[in-house]
Amino acid sequence: MGESGRDIEQVLGTIHTTDVTRRGFMMTTLAIGFALAIKPVSAETLTTDAAGLAAGEVKIPTSDGSIPAYRAMPSKGRAFPVVVVVQEIFGVHEHIKDVCRRLAKLGYLAVAPELYARQGAVSKLTDVNDIITKVVSKVPDAQVMADLDATVAWVKESGEGNVEKLGVTGFCWGGRIVWLYAAHNPRAKAAVAWYGRLVGKPSELQPKHPIDIAASLKVPVLGLYGGDDQGIPLDTVEQMRKALQEAGSPSEIVVYPNTPHGFHADYRASYRKEQAEDGWRRLQAWFKQHGVA
Repeated sequence: MGESGRDIEQVLGTIHTTDVTRRGFMMTTLAIGFALAIKPVSAETLTTDAAGLAAGEVKIPTSDGSIPAYRAMPSKGRAFPVVVVVQEIFGVHEHIKDVCRRLAKLGYLAVAPELYARQGAVSKLTDVNDIITKVVSKVPDAQVMADLDATVAWVKESGEGNVEKLGVTGFCWGGRIVWLYAAHNPRAKAAVAWYGRLVGKPSELQPKHPIDIAASLKVPVLGLYGGDDQGIPLDTVEQMRKALQEAGSPSEIVVYPNTPHGFHADYRASYRKEQAEDGWRRLQAWFKQHGVA
């Protein structure tokens, strides 16, 4: 499938298109199953059932229409702590839905909005470069921040989740977004960014990168990175760690030696069980430590 850290992160780091068109919403429902670009799906893929959960697709109102999202929460109770899950480059496909169910089993209301809804569906594209050039590169950071704000507002309005206990987590493309949202929304209690790109050249659609907001972070972020990630060089991770330390930030970065990009993605060959499970334990502890529980 050609989906390594270099494929994704280096291409994302070199595309700075401003070719954004307002054609309305290209996606009105979520994809079913896994994105075609990552097939065959690994035999190690984890599947979390929905027993004891209320789980399924919902619609999130935004300023210019509604975007689809996947929401999972315990079937009994209300005012659950909230975790917003930010998708990989493959959109809200089966793996992201499963992550939401895993969080719901822990007692959270987890919701993953489809953040490419205006630019297009990626689930049927078979080439990662096509996903990046045709869709992902056209998604403005400002749009993403607004859609995440709308998601939090929807949860608050529903009364099902307690947004005073708000956490955010995301993977790959979503890992970068998590850092940015932690600077954008100081009302979040904590965030966990899985192998998100940290540096890059500014563009009209991506005016800032995590390294640019390190000194102004108000939300503690736990960054989880692979030491052998070919698309996120270790020197950029150390650059971010130094910036956080100089700012006196409570944020932390963990680097797993001999570990590739996408090590949490159990449906791909990049999956590393030990590191993924350790990261998941760290996520839970981080959220509890900072009041997302």
